[in-house]
Amino acid sequence: MTAGRVEVFGIRHHGPGSARALRGALEEFEPDAILIEGPPEADGIVELAGDPGMVPPVALLAYSPAGPSGAPAGKGDRKAAFWPFAEFSPEWQAIRYGLAAGAAVRFCDLPAANQLVPPDAEEAAETAETAEGAAPEDVRLDPLGTLAKAAGYDDAERWWDDVVEHRHEGPSPFPAIAEAMAELRERVEPCRVDRREEQREAHMRRTVRRALKEGFERVAVVCGAWHVPALLAKVPATHDDRTLRGLPKTKIAMTWVPWTHGRLAGRSGYGAGVRAPGWYHHLFAAPDRPVERWLAGAARLLREEDLHVSSAHVIEAVRLAETLAALRGRPLAGLDEVTEATRAVLCEGAELPVELIRERMVVGERLGSVPDRTPMVPLQRDLQAEQRRLRLKPSALDKEQDLDLRKPTDLERSRLLHRLRLLDVDWGVPAESRSKGTFRETWTLAWRPEFDVELIEASAWGTTVRDATTARAEAMAADATALPDLTSVAERCLLADLGDALPTVMRALADRAALDTDVAHLMAALPALVRALRYGDVRGTATGPLRTVVDGLVVRICVGLPPAVSGLDDDAARDFLGHIDSVHGALALLADDAHLERWRAALKTLIARPETLHGLLEGRVTRLLLDAGRLDDVPARMARAVSVGAAPARAAAWVEGFLSGGGLVLVHDEELLRLVDGWIAGLPDDAFTDVLPLLRRTFGAYAAAERRAIGERVRRAGTGSGPPRPSAGDVDEKRAAPAVATALRVLGWEAP
Repeated sequence: MTAGRVEVFGIRHHGPGSARALRGALEEFEPDAILIEGPPEADGIVELAGDPGMVPPVALLAYSPAGPSGAPAGKGDRKAAFWPFAEFSPEWQAIRYGLAAGAAVRFCDLPAANQLVPPDAEEAAETAETAEGAAPEDVRLDPLGTLAKAAGYDDAERWWDDVVEHRHEGPSPFPAIAEAMAELRERVEPCRVDRREEQREAHMRRTVRRALKEGFERVAVVCGAWHVPALLAKVPATHDDRTLRGLPKTKIAMTWVPWTHGRLAGRSGYGAGVRAPGWYHHLFAAPDRPVERWLAGAARLLREEDLHVSSAHVIEAVRLAETLAALRGRPLAGLDEVTEATRAVLCEGAELPVELIRERMVVGERLGSVPDRTPMVPLQRDLQAEQRRLRLKPSALDKEQDLDLRKPTDLERSRLLHRLRLLDVDWGVPAESRSKGTFRETWTLAWRPEFDVELIEASAWGTTVRDATTARAEAMAADATALPDLTSVAERCLLADLGDALPTVMRALADRAALDTDVAHLMAALPALVRALRYGDVRGTATGPLRTVVDGLVVRICVGLPPAVSGLDDDAARDFLGHIDSVHGALALLADDAHLERWRAALKTLIARPETLHGLLEGRVTRLLLDAGRLDDVPARMARAVSVGAAPARAAAWVEGFLSGGGLVLVHDEELLRLVDGWIAGLPDDAFTDVLPLLRRTFGAYAAAERRAIGERVRRAGTGSGPPRPSAGDVDEKRAAPAVATALRVLGWEAP
């Protein structure tokens, strides 16, 4: 072991200054072996990092392909871990240098097979005890913060940027980093050493010994700065063997997957994240004058958004950033100074353009790529083939995709996206289409790194997207416990064009629908089935069995509705209000005259017995029949509902139900407007206070234009049909002012 020379380089994960300094140190040291903090199971695929198709950010993915009994792992027992690399990550630069120089490149951390095993109860208790015993100033929790505080900084990020990341030349920082970390580790009490950390460092030392034993003469070790003293310490091999003996492990597989800058950011929850990956990439990639180049890029971005930014703005922003850096004693303007200059000069104080720059540049959503020969499960390869065939390129940025289902390619794209959603791979999320008609769909597409884990798990269902989705849909139908769940599966099968799964799903749906006697369940199930029928027409999918189920549900709903809504309390009535609206809309979409007539007849049966019907439902049903042209006595019905003899709460519920379909009826029907106006004006003080929240909820749901139109009609109408109103001379304006202000707010007007 003494024949070889070992150099340990302590770096900060994803630090551009560390990456630049490390590259120079490796070129000077010329190692024949490079050991990098990371899972040793990746040694067999590290050479892929030299492939031209490997474009960072990327990540090593370790995952457990099966559960404890060999069954496919589900979300509840998922075992997976990522090791991300960006272009500016020191580890990535070490890998690329080693592959180009012909050095052996290996990983030296504790194997993922050990790290992915959940800690046992004893180990978990020890970890919790260690964490609870750590003092707030414990250097293990924030070693950089401790060094920054000693240097007079109140921000660890700023201190590290000044002493390392903003360096472009000068002596190597690694000896000083090693010395500082050795001093910090001296302050850690031996009883407070983390057990997992001790295991990791023992394995790193073991890997160094093995490399020297194999005959490598110049070994470079690249690891987090905190570990440097532990790797330089003279620890006997027997001690490390005892530490690592008998560690539990699990079966794992390893591959490379694309990563994004957004997932590198600390806000994503990644433990070693950085707050500004886009900024760090710029610092690493810019050949010179990073501040000037950054602000020029920000100006270009703002111009693309049609914001006026001139060259003079950029020059002034550079001067301001440099001045702020000088005043703060910084060697180079950092992100804080550049952002302040951007806000003050380029954005002229506006926050929205600053937020745009933060999203597009400071964080960014750069998506990496991996070569075709990267190990993948068959399902991943099938999806990649489908993406190429349908010209759907994954992107980390949210991208809106409009699909015309009359076009074969767009129809197949829609089917692919719906199939992936059945596999819990939400690459595309449906959005409200801007176009009318069921032949249009709008999707928001954004690829996330964790989708690769979802695909690996979903590969248990099949080797192609279609086969896996078919098997998953059949399993969902078998496991469904409620009728609405089954109707949702049936709808999704039609959207995804899963003809092989549909017979199984429809049999389960028909059986469940025949046995379910709860009218609320039947009403909740119908809208999804009707949508499925309409989508089937557009997509050319056979829907005969589905139509039979729909016909049966409509008949049973119409027969069972009257007794189901009798004697409901407020909460139950509000639930049924949603069901009635959903069924009404679904039958309008279905456009079956016989079903519409049957439904309207059921609604007329309801309002024929108002004494057993909740006021909210009576008002809503009255409105639906009015809009359908099936009632000609609505003013008389409203007059009875809001008469003096009616309880204010019931009258208010009736009005809310009637007006929940929109306020235009009050704009165009003066008689109904007078009835509502007169009822409100005639309410006693205490009753008005009770019903005011309900009125505000009802009128607050209207668009501002509707509220203004209603207010104008009330103002022009003068006195209503209610009790005589006092003359202007009898009004105490001071006492009336609060009531006037309240009424104006209800109507959406501004108080004078």
